[in-house]
Amino acid sequence: MDAQGRGRADDIDPADQWVLNPNTGDYELRLQSSAPQSTVPGPRRTATRAGGAATRPRTAPGRDREVPGTDVPGPRRRRGAPEEPPPGRRRTKPKKSRAKKILLWTGGGMALVLVGVSAAAYAYIKHLEGNVATTDVGSAGASSFSKDEAFNILIIGTDKRTGAGNEGYGDKGSVGHADTNILLHVSKDRTNATAMSIPRDLMVDIPDCPTRQEDGSEKIVAGTLNQRFNTSLGQGGRDPGCTMRTVEAVTGIKPQHFMMADFNAVKTLTTAVDGVEVCVEKAVDDKESKLKLPAGTSKVEGEQALAFVRTRHSFGNQGDLDRIKVQQQFLGSLMRKMASSDTLTSPSKLLKLAEAATKALTVDTGIGKVSTLKDVALELKKVPPKNISFTTVPVVDNPAEKVKATVVVDESRAPQVFQMIKSDTSFTAVKKKEAKEKAAVAARLKGTKAAASEVRVQILNGGAPAGSAQAQLNWLQLEAGVSKSENAGNSGDTQAKTTLEYAPDQADQARRLADIMGLNGSAMKPGKSVTNSQGLPTMTLTLGEDFKGAGVKLNSSSAATPDVEKSTADKVQCAS
Repeated sequence: MDAQGRGRADDIDPADQWVLNPNTGDYELRLQSSAPQSTVPGPRRTATRAGGAATRPRTAPGRDREVPGTDVPGPRRRRGAPEEPPPGRRRTKPKKSRAKKILLWTGGGMALVLVGVSAAAYAYIKHLEGNVATTDVGSAGASSFSKDEAFNILIIGTDKRTGAGNEGYGDKGSVGHADTNILLHVSKDRTNATAMSIPRDLMVDIPDCPTRQEDGSEKIVAGTLNQRFNTSLGQGGRDPGCTMRTVEAVTGIKPQHFMMADFNAVKTLTTAVDGVEVCVEKAVDDKESKLKLPAGTSKVEGEQALAFVRTRHSFGNQGDLDRIKVQQQFLGSLMRKMASSDTLTSPSKLLKLAEAATKALTVDTGIGKVSTLKDVALELKKVPPKNISFTTVPVVDNPAEKVKATVVVDESRAPQVFQMIKSDTSFTAVKKKEAKEKAAVAARLKGTKAAASEVRVQILNGGAPAGSAQAQLNWLQLEAGVSKSENAGNSGDTQAKTTLEYAPDQADQARRLADIMGLNGSAMKPGKSVTNSQGLPTMTLTLGEDFKGAGVKLNSSSAATPDVEKSTADKVQCAS
């Protein structure tokens, strides 16, 4: 569903509907139909009796006290209202309501919205709710958003030509392919996040995809082999759920939600924040995109911002991979602008952002409410910009092509990148908050440790990338001195955490291996030993999905990443 095709009945700038209340110091919503109210407090009126007019205490003209000798009762207090303070006692100021903030993060089809909810803003929140379009992707996504878990959101920017001025972008008559794709992973402890771009020209196998029809029925769109990734959306009636399923098939990472926008999103959102700073190493004069920038730093918004993220003939090798780098740099700059005090302290700018972002978005039904989008943004806001990493799926040129136009997954580098995201491992060095273990569990690590040469262990792969058991065996034998170790193959089951099972008389060996591998007490499982190939009792180490790579300790916050390009949201970079 095209987010730009919905009708708009509201032509009033929402920023003009918010006024400053001098009594509370807060901005409050004033609908157009409301009569103007004086900002000067008038005389207090007493509650009216049934069928009667309100009465006011009798006072002498120009005075604020009652006329002596009159027998007029004081103002009656409405039932349930707080008592008036005694004369001479200072009134306490009412507590200020929570600040209404909007945090938006977008780039090449990405937008997150935060709106703090208060009673005064309820009507406006419902208005924003009507802006957001939703698509039911069924089992491809989660039915709700969890604030207590790691989460993956697939950000999709389509190439659909919607809106005036977009004729020069995308394919003419496109149904809306997945032109820009970013898989955003936010760690469970919110210390880090990874935004992994997926090239549109990546050759993949697109799986069968159940799609919800307008009449409520379900249709299976048949999958196809060896196709460009961007055809996972739009082609043959495929919806964003098909793109989500394709991401999982290629990376092994399941997106729980999606957010989709078209070309207009970049234009309207950058305009709402009064432009975004970008940097280029050399002057740009692109006749195709009409992007013209001097060398150094410039501010772009609207049409110029869209041209910046869409052009590819002015950077690198003029290919899509170089354009992805530029988009990531643009996104980092936009994130910094969103978090700036200049944006967060401007009520009119925040409201314009809310309007622009909600009108630009199509999301899954699991996050289709503004209150849920607020929760998503609040969780993302917890991640320090220095620990938000941008990277791209490792790829190589398609060997089946003579004229290089597409790419394929680099099987030598990509598996570790995918595994790091799946195991919640940061691409930056962060300090992890270790959960306190129960005393009995923590005690498993205390005591004497055997020499590494005396540790006997067999290694099973129970969820780590293929080849991990052999890689860890090689490291233990060659680097850690655990010579009495062997590869026992696959466990047959998949488990989330790496475990070490051992017999009571092997506790000293277990403590040594735990120290070498960075295992915590909960990973150590007192049990029984097995027999190795020499007929000797041995421990069993089962590598789980949290395995970070050969030689990398399990209690390390980050792993040595493979040879991939990456950047972080806090650093200013110049496109070249």
